[in-house]
Amino acid sequence: MAEAGSDTLPDEFTNPIVLKNGCYENPWKGFKFPGLGGLLKFIFISKDNSNIPKSQELDKTLPVEKPDFARLNNPPPNDIQVTWIGHASVLVQFDGLTVLTDPIFSQRASMSQWFGPKRFRPIPCEVKELPNINIVVISHTHYDHLDHGSVQQLNERFGKDLAWYVPKGTKQWMTNVGCENVTELTWWEESVFPKNTDVKLVCTPCQHWCKRNLIDTNKALWGSWIVKGPKHSFYFAGDTAYCEGFEQIGRKYGPFSFAAIPIGAYEPRNFMKNQHVNPEEAVQIHEDIKAENSLGIHWGTFKLTTEHYLEPRSKLTEELKNKNIPISSFFTLPHGRVHVIGKDKLSCDE
Repeated sequence: MAEAGSDTLPDEFTNPIVLKNGCYENPWKGFKFPGLGGLLKFIFISKDNSNIPKSQELDKTLPVEKPDFARLNNPPPNDIQVTWIGHASVLVQFDGLTVLTDPIFSQRASMSQWFGPKRFRPIPCEVKELPNINIVVISHTHYDHLDHGSVQQLNERFGKDLAWYVPKGTKQWMTNVGCENVTELTWWEESVFPKNTDVKLVCTPCQHWCKRNLIDTNKALWGSWIVKGPKHSFYFAGDTAYCEGFEQIGRKYGPFSFAAIPIGAYEPRNFMKNQHVNPEEAVQIHEDIKAENSLGIHWGTFKLTTEHYLEPRSKLTEELKNKNIPISSFFTLPHGRVHVIGKDKLSCDE
């Protein structure tokens, strides 16, 4: 059952989403929808600086670890344990909850496994190896965030015991796949988790867009998510450009114990700036929402854009140093690494 926010923001903050002719629009200052001309330039003219090497080199620079399943199945009761599955898929365990974000376990982020962006780093584990999951949050409908095969596998394994949370306009897609326990929210709408009334989920704003076929552009909403437990709070930024919404989220719901914030897929900047943040903007989000700890996601898994494949990590470190923010407070992880925030040591290249 949805409930009103606990803190007050002006109406222009709490109700910014625009629905026009059945399609959602970004309300943010300066937003411009990515046009066909920019897309063609991106595909045919932009220089590709990604320089992704062969697997032997990738095993050194972007290692994939088999998760420690003993730790996954027995998370610490008083701490936050996080595992980066890859891209925007993060397993977060806290306050007796296990939360999974934007699950994609498929080899390609596409409508078909025969074409489309392919992983250049393999999945660290399969759905059947995951611990019991309580909640899955979905940020939007793009194929690299809403993957049919992964949703189907998770539903087959966990069924009605798994609670799905999606932005407005996506519930029907989920039920068509067979998911039973689906809650659909709009921006700033809250919902109490039925199995534990001390847990609250909130759909919050971000700047992006939705599309899965030729005729459904922005028929569904995009969003970020808050999962607030009795001791800790988790913020998932989803897939986003930078906008004033993050400062609003920080004012209304911050600080956050932990956040997962995208740092990759941002070049060429003139085309990507209205849909993806770069590392500098990711650090600004970290500050805006008042995150105590953040993980850099949405990089190092699929080749979607033209920046060097390791640049998101190095640029993140550079920006943290420029702002005198401890590197340990906004970190990256190898795929599959099980990490307890504040307890496990991080190496300098993570």
